[in-house]
Amino acid sequence: MTTATDVYEQDFYAWTQQQATLLRTGELAGLDSEHLAEELESMGGSERQALSSRLTELLMHLLKWRYQPERRGNSWLSSINKQRIGIEVLLEESPSLKVQLSQWFEKAYQRTRRYAAVETHLPIATFSETCPFTEEQALDPEFWPES
Repeated sequence: MTTATDVYEQDFYAWTQQQATLLRTGELAGLDSEHLAEELESMGGSERQALSSRLTELLMHLLKWRYQPERRGNSWLSSINKQRIGIEVLLEESPSLKVQLSQWFEKAYQRTRRYAAVETHLPIATFSETCPFTEEQALDPEFWPES
């Protein structure tokens, strides 16, 4: 007899469809609750990772915009707008991530600061130790940092 765990290990897509059917029909006893819980947690982790990644890219391009004004172009403009929109969508779909964003902002800046120094070939001291703009400014479509 094939168990839900067997299906999970052999054909993940089939397992997801099977679990969805069991949930919809109320056949809760047949659910693979251990794997189902793991997958739900993983989905939440993916959302957090997407937010962190978008925040890092946004901060990177805002720093480049501020500290390398001679290199500003449509690519950076597009990237900043794309990340702002992506963060906005993530927060609309998962409003509880807003708390995460606030908690991560300065930590993300510290990582991005090191990354920016490498990518721009500027000394790390060029980038202030605290973020030169607020979370609200970073997400504001009208905000463009000046040098």
